[in-house]
Amino acid sequence: MPGDALNLELIVGRPSGAPAVRDYLEGKPEVLRFFEGHFEDPAAYGDKAAEVDERFDREARERAAAAMHAAPGTDPAKLERFVNEGGYVVTTGQQPGLFGGPLYNVYKALTVVRLAEALEARVGKPVLPLFWVGSEDHDWEEANHTCIVGVDNELHEPVLPAPHEEHRPSIHRIPLGPEILPLRDEFLANLPESDFSAPFRTLLCEAAMDGMTLSESFRLIMERLLGRFGLFFTDAADPALKTASRPALRRELERSEELEATLAGTAERLQAAGYGLQVSLMEGGVNLFLESAAGRERVYRENGGYRLRISGDHLSADEILERAAADPTALSPNVFLRPVVESTVFPTLAYVGGPGEMAYFAQLRGYFAAHGIRMPVIHPRFGAMAVEAKIRKVLDKFALEPGALDRPFHEVAGDIARDEVPEGVRRALGQLRGAIGKGVGELEEAVKAVDPTLKGPVKHVRSQTFAALDDLEKKVVHALKRENEIALAQLEKAQLHLFPRGKPQERVMNPFYYLSRYGDAFLDEAFRRFTVNLG
Repeated sequence: MPGDALNLELIVGRPSGAPAVRDYLEGKPEVLRFFEGHFEDPAAYGDKAAEVDERFDREARERAAAAMHAAPGTDPAKLERFVNEGGYVVTTGQQPGLFGGPLYNVYKALTVVRLAEALEARVGKPVLPLFWVGSEDHDWEEANHTCIVGVDNELHEPVLPAPHEEHRPSIHRIPLGPEILPLRDEFLANLPESDFSAPFRTLLCEAAMDGMTLSESFRLIMERLLGRFGLFFTDAADPALKTASRPALRRELERSEELEATLAGTAERLQAAGYGLQVSLMEGGVNLFLESAAGRERVYRENGGYRLRISGDHLSADEILERAAADPTALSPNVFLRPVVESTVFPTLAYVGGPGEMAYFAQLRGYFAAHGIRMPVIHPRFGAMAVEAKIRKVLDKFALEPGALDRPFHEVAGDIARDEVPEGVRRALGQLRGAIGKGVGELEEAVKAVDPTLKGPVKHVRSQTFAALDDLEKKVVHALKRENEIALAQLEKAQLHLFPRGKPQERVMNPFYYLSRYGDAFLDEAFRRFTVNLG
């Protein structure tokens, strides 16, 4: 088929989430005390820049630059300006996902580019947008799949089997095997063909090779898609980054009890303010993982030393540090420590996050301070729903907006069928119910004179009659559903595109569906719509 013109609309917004996130988006004072300012307040970024400048000299920025890599299309000379002019970064990131993962990865990346542009214009120094590839993550089930609506208009989910049943190493340690090739071919077979699709098919072939890791594949896809927007990349397992992060990891190990107490204190204050916790605290847990033969294991304090969660091995602090010295990738941060490591290595002004990330950052202000760092400004990512012309046509037929499909389809279909009950039928049923109600009321009064106990049977007749009318109305609705079966099937497919598996499109759908249909113009339109205004 020929490539479609960009005949779709993007409904752009900022995804909400837990109460703390909703209140932060609205700038409510009761939640702002858990953050370092508000993302719409320019002064918050200025305060953070001043704190960064106290910690980062030229040498520190050189170390940061060594851990950043310009994607194809990005000007590497900006790294030199970053060092020479005392620049900053704004960051976002995500664990790897099969074939690039869901759409929101792209939306996070484009948001961070837009925020960097706005901040650079404001501070008058280079501000680099940086995407952190979370290759140290070990949750294989989160990374090993993706979803796409195929050419058959059905949802398909290719899944990579777990390479290790008995342990879970970091994703960057797991090479893809030959099983990636048929999975890739299956994914390609479900992509629409168009004038735009060839380069994306080539990219997928290059990014899904036997022997490549999932994190390498993910990074290659993201770099090729987004490098032209000026995005830089770093990898959690990058040697330069691991070297620069050693002080933060050592500090966490040596002060873990104190830092746990800091996190617990913030958790108590959050809960007292009526907010829940996004990430639970583990008593005795150190915010570190150590790689072992059993996989990536959480470290716990125990008997003056440390215990690994899975294997049960007992180690001293020196033994943990010796393992990290022998293999710098052996020791890695957990979800709390990772952003602290990021702000230790990079002169970070702001972090672009989704609802879940924003919620756990509400737990971290005191924790950052305990590490001697001011928490970055938390900026919500943009979200978008892509509504293709064919989907809009179906919605218009039923006079629905996309959000109306965010519920079980049987409820949608039932409401539509009820709305289409002919006015004559509605009127007749209403009149009949009214007449029955009136007649039963008159009968109830009349039988009182005969026998007051007859009131019960009269009410029973009333309920049976109304139940029969309700059943009749349901049969009318079912008949209308059968009559509109084809149209409702189209609406159900529209729901599949907008809310696959009952979730927002951006959290499930892979971007290559839209890229294959609309080409780079799809990314350009999202980038155009994601505007950041800092006043």
